[in-house]
Amino acid sequence: MNQSFTNFEPMYAIVDIETTGGSAQRDKITEIAIYKHDGSAVVDEYSTLVNPERNIPYHITKLTGISNEMVADAPCFYEVARDIVEFTEGCIFVAHNVAFDYRFVKNEFAQLGFHYQKDTLCTVKLSRKLLPGHSSYSLGNLCSDLNIAINGRHRAGGDAYATALLFSILVQQNNGILPKSESDLINPKILNPSLNFELVKNLPEACGVYYLYNQNNDLIYIGKSKNIRSRVMTHLNNGNTARSGKMASEITHIDYELTGSELVALLKESHEIKQNRPIYNRKQRRALMSYGLFLSEDQGGYLNLRLEKTDQKTKKEPLTTFSSQEEGKSRLNRWIKKYQLCQKLCGVYETQGACFNYQVHECHGACVGQEFAYSYNMRVNELLKILKYDAPNMAIMGEGRQPEEKSVVWVENGTYIGFGYFDETTQFSQLSDLKDVITTYPDNRDIQQIINGYLRKHKQVRVEKF
Repeated sequence: MNQSFTNFEPMYAIVDIETTGGSAQRDKITEIAIYKHDGSAVVDEYSTLVNPERNIPYHITKLTGISNEMVADAPCFYEVARDIVEFTEGCIFVAHNVAFDYRFVKNEFAQLGFHYQKDTLCTVKLSRKLLPGHSSYSLGNLCSDLNIAINGRHRAGGDAYATALLFSILVQQNNGILPKSESDLINPKILNPSLNFELVKNLPEACGVYYLYNQNNDLIYIGKSKNIRSRVMTHLNNGNTARSGKMASEITHIDYELTGSELVALLKESHEIKQNRPIYNRKQRRALMSYGLFLSEDQGGYLNLRLEKTDQKTKKEPLTTFSSQEEGKSRLNRWIKKYQLCQKLCGVYETQGACFNYQVHECHGACVGQEFAYSYNMRVNELLKILKYDAPNMAIMGEGRQPEEKSVVWVENGTYIGFGYFDETTQFSQLSDLKDVITTYPDNRDIQQIINGYLRKHKQVRVEKF
């Protein structure tokens, strides 16, 4: 399953600033220091005093040592703004209490009419997660506990360099995995000691299906994600419930297959869950799809629809499923209105006589035998068609696994045929030629829901109908 994939490893801009006060809207930066960190060590640095173009309060000078005289000949922020943008290009913005530093820097740029946007990491939050048990997580106290010397406390250069040294320790505590967000943190307490962290570090940040195995090489979970690495990290860091913690503790091996297309990932995930029935997917499925729409025929020959709880024991096959009773009721009522169906025969109006819609002339009278069964059933069957596929013949185009490759999902005569990939530079004389690249897969209700739901949610997707 595993395919070769080169991950982009981030660079980090470890930032500290000094200011004239605590309000990003009112106060200004007096000093900024940035250490560029490659995840292992500092590789470059930038620092400068900044003329705030206003008075520095006496109590701030006492704290930082930065006086009005020191910044009188320093550049203003607009004079160093370009340097800061270029130095932090492609970097994740890191600071101790990052909200403070990032807010000030963003606001300085905003006053120049420039939108400065970065992903951020907070070493306070990282430290609380990866270095539990400290009485204080202030930079001074934490560095004292970890024997990190701060040469120049409350000056941007000293504090930023100390934060960079702290960041190196945090990466080591995270088993060498470079965090790109706080969800990328490893929770060592719940993980299986046999898990190879090199596998985790090399997972792609791309769309596909991933497979989680236990120490007996049993496949315990199959998932899909637009970012495989991020989603797997979430599993490894998720000990919030007994179930999620138990699953995380069992993972010893991870595999994946890229799909490029999110729709293909959804289809492949659904097929392989049905084939392999991993233990944690079975539990998830029961929790996620709790209500279904079921079809039956009464003694008068009328097709009846009922919203009921899905029952794994009876194996009754629903027409479609819903995550909640409320979702099911809402969708069914919309269909009743659209197809002029009978509320009584759809189970939403309990009565021995006519339904409410008949009384307001929105039902043709199937509930009291005034409409022939075949006439009523024709409209029910119109609904059943859209519960299958929005169009009986269509090719749904999407992203491929690599540049210049496209994916295609094929539906023909109201049946899902499968999916495949083709080189977008290839010239096809007719659309039907694309069918040659399709790998066939079975059709079922879940597949129908996936395709219809995806098309409803992604109106811009390219669909070729034939």
